Amino acid sequence: GAFHVKHRLASDAAALGVNLDETAEAGLLRYLEFLHDRAIPLGLVAASDARRLYERHLLDCLRACLEFTPGDRHALDLGSGAGLPGLVLATALPSTSFVLVDSRRRAAGFLELGVERLGLENVEVRMAPAGDLNVAVDVVTARAFGPIDRSWAAAWPLLRPGGRLIYFAGRRLQNPARMARSPEPPAEVRTAAVIASWPPLVIMSRRG
Repeated sequence: GAFHVKHRLASDAAALGVNLDETAEAGLLRYLEFLHDRAIPLGLVAASDARRLYERHLLDCLRACLEFTPGDRHALDLGSGAGLPGLVLATALPSTSFVLVDSRRRAAGFLELGVERLGLENVEVRMAPAGDLNVAVDVVTARAFGPIDRSWAAAWPLLRPGGRLIYFAGRRLQNPARMARSPEPPAEVRTAAVIASWPPLVIMSRRG
């Protein structure tokens, strides 16, 4: 079975405040198997995480759904790697279109295959450095892309005015507002701790 999570996923997501329909639930279970079978051998996810893919990766990514609003049509995932959170969010939020960006051929190939395997119509994969992109999106996500100052500097040119970065913080994050000041300070910085024991999400918005 798919890691004995089939009967848990909908209720665990609901506990986070995320309602998954049956299509999204089935897609996420397929993605978990795909991660296990392909991302670990490729080195895109650590082998030591094999038993923790569900909690450590899938549920962790899903909590960012709460930071999307109905007006968010376009999103971009920086350094998407194995599609965490890009493929997870694209599966859970089918009305938002996602660009998944990774400059590594191995990662881009994996993401392309994942889009095909999951039948996602709302995803485009771009193999490029973030600085080469010419887009203006509502939301940028960054998880394991880099420190918060580097993530904000990469996200800022890609955000429309008023758009925001959702940054998955590590346990040791101190004072994000002071860290991220370039190319201009965020208009607003707030943290969202969905689960008390997990590091927070930091949401930084570009000036309107």
